[in-house]
Amino acid sequence: MRPRVAVVGTGYWGLSHVRAFAAQPGCELAWVCDRDSQALARAMAVARGARATTDVEALFASHDIDAVVLATPAVTHADLACAALSRGLHVLVEKPLALSVADATRVADAAARAGTVVMVGHLMLYHPAVVELRRLVSSGELGSLYYLSSVRTNLGRLRSDENALWSFGPHDLSMLDYLVPGEPTTITARGESYLQPGIADVVFVNIELQPHGGPRPVMAQIHLSWLNPRKERRLTVVGAKKMVEFDDCAAEKLRIYDRGYDRPPEFADFAEYLTLRNGDIFLPDVPMEEPLAAEARHFLECIATGGAPLSDVASGLRVVRLLASAQTSLERAGCPVSLDDVKTGT
Repeated sequence: MRPRVAVVGTGYWGLSHVRAFAAQPGCELAWVCDRDSQALARAMAVARGARATTDVEALFASHDIDAVVLATPAVTHADLACAALSRGLHVLVEKPLALSVADATRVADAAARAGTVVMVGHLMLYHPAVVELRRLVSSGELGSLYYLSSVRTNLGRLRSDENALWSFGPHDLSMLDYLVPGEPTTITARGESYLQPGIADVVFVNIELQPHGGPRPVMAQIHLSWLNPRKERRLTVVGAKKMVEFDDCAAEKLRIYDRGYDRPPEFADFAEYLTLRNGDIFLPDVPMEEPLAAEARHFLECIATGGAPLSDVASGLRVVRLLASAQTSLERAGCPVSLDDVKTGT
């Protein structure tokens, strides 16, 4: 039997989930839920045949849903996820999993007790270009990684319940976690609150991590802002052999640069013997699919097979730990936060 899915939260992004699951042949979109009657009406226009409610507790207590998608404000994620899991439901919860390490751990514990599928909406992990980028990194085609640089900016919608770090950061931190599995060693973050007191609209994050089995630490820098003249969604990965740029705002999502410096093997130390390699630029043919559709399909496949999601609750917890540690550094005016702090979220 096809799983019966409910979408809770039908605002800006929740409506996209309604559309994505309504189009999935592997499920029945049975319910939509929101406190806002206008948002609910917009969702019902997309989810024809679904039923509507403003009462999330009654929805969870009903016996005619199998899975729930939580696209509500981030501050509600942990409580709603735990409530759904206590009813034995499969859960797809939007990023971030929670706004504290303690709450994210609470969801992870509830997931372990429930034994159902719990997936975090780390959307970029389902982007075909990011999947291909992961293949390039893991295959060794880029050589040993040197550093990553990410920019996620826009002159966009202001938030009052989360800052730019917690709003935008999960995308880039989840990609870092996906592309370079390893242990973070230090995190620093600096930012400013220009438009709303106490809510940083621009944040710069620097991370050093030790890849599993890697010969040397990898640096990553992330620029996050909703106070910027133009929209950018760009990630650059620099390796010893090649470099790759992922630009989600461009028609060609991936560009592989066969460029760098070569050192003849007989020389070990002298920079004057380094030779510049200025090779071709490759535009790989990556079949594109809407990441949200791929994410929805993966969630349903995991329900059907009992498999672990790519963006499982453990990855959601790792990302929240990074966010919490960056927030600590932000509040300490850029003071580095150590690996032990990353693990505990203190």
